[in-house]
Amino acid sequence: MPEQTIAQQVDTFNEGFAAQIGPELSSVFDDEQAALRSAGRPAGAAGVGDTVPQADLLTPSGTGAPLGTVLDGRVSVVVFYRGAWCPYCNLTLRTYQQELLPELESRGAQLIAVSPQTPEGSERAVANGELAFPVLSDPGNGLAAALGIVTAPSPEAREAHAQLGFDVADSNTDATAAVPFPSVFVIDEAGVIRFVDIQVDYTARTEVATILDAVEAIRG
Repeated sequence: MPEQTIAQQVDTFNEGFAAQIGPELSSVFDDEQAALRSAGRPAGAAGVGDTVPQADLLTPSGTGAPLGTVLDGRVSVVVFYRGAWCPYCNLTLRTYQQELLPELESRGAQLIAVSPQTPEGSERAVANGELAFPVLSDPGNGLAAALGIVTAPSPEAREAHAQLGFDVADSNTDATAAVPFPSVFVIDEAGVIRFVDIQVDYTARTEVATILDAVEAIRG
C-alpha cells in the first residue's frame, strides 16, 4: 500500500498550488468545489446492478476501441478522469499505476482510464504517469453521458483556467468543456456494474484500498 493516500497527496499538492496561483484564483476554485459538493451526486447516474452501456472509444493512436472489446469479459476497473491538464487526475492515475495496477493484475482484473480528451491528450496522460494500462478517449463524452456522469467547469473556473493559460475545450474531442465527474466503476465479467464511486468534488478521488475491496467482493 502507498505511503500516502491520494487524499494526503492532494492536501500536499493544494498547499503548493494555492501558494503558486494566489488567493484570488484559489478562491474561485474553492467556490467551485463547494458548489459541486452542495449539488451532490448527479441524478440518474448509473448504479450497482446496471449493465454498462456500449460505447466507441479511441486509443491514443486514434484507433477505434469498442468498450465491449476492451472489457473482454474480464473484471474491469474503469476510471473516468477529466484530462491530462488536471493535476488531480495525473496524481491519481500515477498512484493507480504504482499501487493499484499490480494488485489488480495479481487478481486477474484490469484497469482502464477514460476521458473526453483527444487521443493526443491520452498520450500526454500516459507520459505524465508512465501508465501501462489502457488510456482511452471518449469522444463527446458518449460513454460518460450514458452513465450520467457529465459535468463542466463553472464559468468562473473557466475564466481562471484562461488566466492560467489553458481552456478545457481545447483538449476535448468535441471542443466543449464538458468533462466527467471523476468516477470509478468496477464491472464484472458479464458487464454488470458492481461498484460505483462518483466524486463530485474533483479534488477527491477513490482510494486504492476501496477499489481493491470492491474487486475482492466480486471474486467472492
